[in-house]
Amino acid sequence: MKIKACNANQPCWKQVIVKSNVPAELGKLEELAHNMWWVWNYEARDLFRDLDSQIYHDVKHNPVMLLERLSFTRKEEIMKDKALMKRINDVYAKFRKYMDVEPDRKRPSVAYFCMEYGIHSALKIYSGGLGMLAGDYVKEASDSNVDMCAVGFLYRYGYFTQSLAMDGQQIANYEAQNFGSLPIEQQMNEDGSPMVVDVPYMNYHVHAYVWRVNVGRVKLYLLDTDNEMNSEFDKPITHALYGGDWENRLKQEILLGIGGMLLLKKLGIKKDVYHCNEGHAALCNLQRLCDYIHEGLTFNQAMELVRASSLYTVHTPVPAGHDYFDEELFGKYMGGYPQMLGISWDEFIGMGRTNPDDHNEKFCMSTFACNTCQEVNGVSWLHGEVSKKMFSNIWPGYQPEESHVGYVTNGVHFPTWCATEWRQIYAKYFDAKHLSDQSNEEIWHGIYDCPDEEIWETRQTLKKKLFKYVSEQYQETWLKNQGDPQRVVKLIENFNPNALVIGFCRRFATYKRAHLLFTDLERLKKIVSDPEHPVIFLFAGKAHPADGAGQGLIKKIYEISQRPEFQAKIIFVE
Repeated sequence: MKIKACNANQPCWKQVIVKSNVPAELGKLEELAHNMWWVWNYEARDLFRDLDSQIYHDVKHNPVMLLERLSFTRKEEIMKDKALMKRINDVYAKFRKYMDVEPDRKRPSVAYFCMEYGIHSALKIYSGGLGMLAGDYVKEASDSNVDMCAVGFLYRYGYFTQSLAMDGQQIANYEAQNFGSLPIEQQMNEDGSPMVVDVPYMNYHVHAYVWRVNVGRVKLYLLDTDNEMNSEFDKPITHALYGGDWENRLKQEILLGIGGMLLLKKLGIKKDVYHCNEGHAALCNLQRLCDYIHEGLTFNQAMELVRASSLYTVHTPVPAGHDYFDEELFGKYMGGYPQMLGISWDEFIGMGRTNPDDHNEKFCMSTFACNTCQEVNGVSWLHGEVSKKMFSNIWPGYQPEESHVGYVTNGVHFPTWCATEWRQIYAKYFDAKHLSDQSNEEIWHGIYDCPDEEIWETRQTLKKKLFKYVSEQYQETWLKNQGDPQRVVKLIENFNPNALVIGFCRRFATYKRAHLLFTDLERLKKIVSDPEHPVIFLFAGKAHPADGAGQGLIKKIYEISQRPEFQAKIIFVE
């Protein structure tokens, strides 16, 4: 037996994850909890809730944490409850029937890269619309039986939890995620050791653990640098979403693109299409170029193959929203790649410039994505038109409409965003295949068979739920800030169940124009004070911690909401 020598004066830190035991009879619950299929299947969510509704609420609907906190006595009660055990078996049977379907091999297979994924609030690896779309994309790929895998990051702190001071100033609270209590599993090697991806940075390597999220039939792989193998300088690469300075951002994008491709190679995964969701992931194409050239292809041959199998989706409508890196910083980490590609430094960095000859121009990941992807698309018709003009300088001599920039119309993952009450109505009045054939207009004619009273009652039920949630959040904010309890009471008393509720729930970036409603406060006062046509405006959203202007918008709206004439009519929710 070999004994590893160590310095007795220095601690030897090791990561340990502790999990509670779940009886074999409840093993099906454990399997269900570790596949996020439950996110969009209300029978599964209701099942977990009914195991212990108070714990389910306390753990914010995280079934893994719920099972950890169930007492031994409660687990015994569940195993003796025949009705509850039947529900467990029924939900599990539905899950297995879903999972046992083979992927559709007739369609192209896809590898999807993105900085964030909004799968569920229990997994804090998202911040805004980009992540929500990526999460919906993965879920829909699962439902559509697409042969797909996805790559992202497991953030130690994720995106911050927002709280508001008494004056409406945003406070960013970063809370470390306990990976052992999340619906994820660590990817292991065949010998049982944790899988590690070694990613080249300058003259050293960063080492990333790999975690797997089962999202229905799709596997989402998450890279994690917060481990003992890395220096204190590199552990924070995956600490926070969009956190740190520009150097850390570049290190994140190297890890996502280059590290993501090295991960797929380690897993033995090859796909037909490589999809970069935003420019953050564009360096996956750099690694693919290197791989093809290593196999003996010329740079031009490799570029043709990479372009022909790459897709870039752009979400940002303004140039300021894209990532730019100055040549010195970019060269610090990427200086060795021209030699691997067999091209000059100017040719290499020129792939990320609209004018390759302008040495003062920074390297733009979005420009690099446009140059290495055959297909580029915006996320609506109008955004596609805006993107054509925004990127037109990349291809001098061509009109914007001649470029290869197209568009798709963003949708949502219907089962995720449709309330359980509506799902039950659709199941009652619609064709049994309505979930798998949502674009069939005739299926939606089933709504005419539903009585008006049932529709209205459902809407009112959901509105009451919304008001209850808003009241609880508002109360929590005021009690936390030791505010006047009368304000909370007044808010609840002034809630009008017949009011039209208009929501604005977005990131508070200035270009999203949250302030437009407040350009004429007198007119706004008349609108929200009309006794015959009451209106409530509901705001929620975060500003980036470094975005002072965005935080200023939150503070302004919050201050307006506290005025007597707007109380319970303009509401900002943490």
